[in-house]
Amino acid sequence: MRRKWTNEPSKPSGRPRTSSEIAALVVRFVRENADWGYGKLDGELRKLGYHISEQTIANILERHGIPPAPQRVASVSWRHLVQHYKDQILACDFFTVETLRPQTIYVLFFIELSTRRVYLAGCTTHPNAEWVTQQARQMVWSLEERTPAIHFMIHDRDTKFPAAFDTVFQSTGAHIIRTPIRAPNANAFAERWVRTVRHECLDKIIVLNEAHLRHVLKEYLAYYNTARPHEGIEQQMPIPYPISVSKGEMRSHPILGGIIHGNCSGRGKTRWIKRSSSKSGFKGV
Repeated sequence: MRRKWTNEPSKPSGRPRTSSEIAALVVRFVRENADWGYGKLDGELRKLGYHISEQTIANILERHGIPPAPQRVASVSWRHLVQHYKDQILACDFFTVETLRPQTIYVLFFIELSTRRVYLAGCTTHPNAEWVTQQARQMVWSLEERTPAIHFMIHDRDTKFPAAFDTVFQSTGAHIIRTPIRAPNANAFAERWVRTVRHECLDKIIVLNEAHLRHVLKEYLAYYNTARPHEGIEQQMPIPYPISVSKGEMRSHPILGGIIHGNCSGRGKTRWIKRSSSKSGFKGV
């Protein structure tokens, strides 16, 4: 009688839960290919030997808060633009510097999103439409042989950017992207560089005049583009160079009077050379 009325645990009913490996693969597919629908995802999974229904795929995406394909494409279009076309995007912006007088100097610069390479367009106390447009022409001339060509130009809605400035870049086939009002994150690469140049350079120097500022920025950019490792590009330099190994005494060349001592390439002014002696430390020259 005891064996008859004992309730044995029943076996679980229904389909087994999809493994975490397959779920992670579906999420990865969607994040790398925003326009893939349920049918396309099903086909790609079958190529890898996984057979699950489209409804299961929909359930996985719903659990991870990922909408269907039409809504998904609209929600990540900006991220897709920056990630997929970063080699073809150029951004620009202004920032100001106060001199000893005091006098306000406006600095216009351009930055490549893929390499983080920065170009100094110019410095002026009167950034009128004619001056800004001329800097755009010179920038276009300097990038004529660039591969791939620049197809997108990002800048904010500052009134210092006249219509003629956009026309210069549009004449090369580039599309102008104006950031939303009060949205500096939309031009985050340019904003971040302004913070870097202030923190590493301008906050440590008293700028005397426009000529002095131009000299300081040119020397800093030579270091920034050719010798400063960047976390955003896997600790590489905007202008890469082959890694070389030198022997002998370790030395460094001061930049901007010694406010920066970095690990720089042997082809530039600044370099580190390994010491041959057993003593530790560095010797600056």
